[in-house]
Amino acid sequence: MHPDYSRYSCQITLPEFGELTQERLQQARVLIVGAGGLGCPAAQYIAAAGVGTLGIADHDVISVSNLHRQILYKASEVGEQKAAIACKVLQEQNPDIIIVNHTVKVSTNNVVDLIQQYDIVLDCTDNFATRYLLNDACVLAGMPLIHGAIYQYEGHVAVWNTLNEDGTRTPNYRDLFPNVNAAQVPNCTEGGVFPTLAGIIGTMMANETIKYITRAGTLLTGKMLVFDALAMQSRIIKTGTVTKTQINQLPDFSDIKTISHQDLKKNIEQYLLVDVRTFAEHETSNIGGVHIPLNEIASIEPFLKEHQNIVVYCTSGRRSEEAARLIKLQFNTSVYSLEGGIKRWR
Repeated sequence: MHPDYSRYSCQITLPEFGELTQERLQQARVLIVGAGGLGCPAAQYIAAAGVGTLGIADHDVISVSNLHRQILYKASEVGEQKAAIACKVLQEQNPDIIIVNHTVKVSTNNVVDLIQQYDIVLDCTDNFATRYLLNDACVLAGMPLIHGAIYQYEGHVAVWNTLNEDGTRTPNYRDLFPNVNAAQVPNCTEGGVFPTLAGIIGTMMANETIKYITRAGTLLTGKMLVFDALAMQSRIIKTGTVTKTQINQLPDFSDIKTISHQDLKKNIEQYLLVDVRTFAEHETSNIGGVHIPLNEIASIEPFLKEHQNIVVYCTSGRRSEEAARLIKLQFNTSVYSLEGGIKRWR
């Protein structure tokens, strides 16, 4: 056996695996977008399997509420960049692979340059804008995308946009959810998530990634696996064998304006403040305005139409940006996300 492959001996001895298959892993370049609940377990198993180059893209920092499911991080690392810490831990776990830190916010402006450095992308994000952006970018680039999502006790896994033998492509995310609003559900902060579910779905994503690279087994193409962690049951939703969507350009989610806490304080009476956090968060502390949780934004359109200057806020600015996009997509009004959230306000 090749001396560099001794740590992979248990997988190399598998039927129909061997050193040739391990070489495919060593030559592969994998990008994980989102180093959270799904990205942590997916990255650990992909790195452990010996993928040659592994990129981690995430611009967020570690918070205390992440620790129950984001297993790469420690309490002492709260406030540090997720991508940087994840890369450091993974490199220590497997010094023989190349790990690339992308501490960037994936956007319309950089997604093409980012994904073209890799062979396959894992969508481990937790917001609809990045999910659609990654999907459309991978379709335009002809690149496979491993999809995963979790909410409360349920998770989804699928493999999008792989090449069929006749040259066509398998379905992508828009074949199942054509429009942004069709896939709108609260994120983990809003609706909660069962901690072990993140590990299960993230590991399934790693499983599909390794299968794709090594050409082993049957991929989750043309279907989505839905897993119920409480019942320990899964079902398959079939999406067909060929995509029926036509994607010609990237979605433009980059036009959401932000407002600094200094500028808001100067002219606060000119704006309607909207707190999109949970009821418990709002009751604990807020900076005024009305309270409309993120998952209810789509249902209060008539109320928001009456106001032309809206500032949406949350704890850090992530949820407020997502809410601002929803408002912007539904009707034309001047909407801002409070930069840095109420953390920076204080």
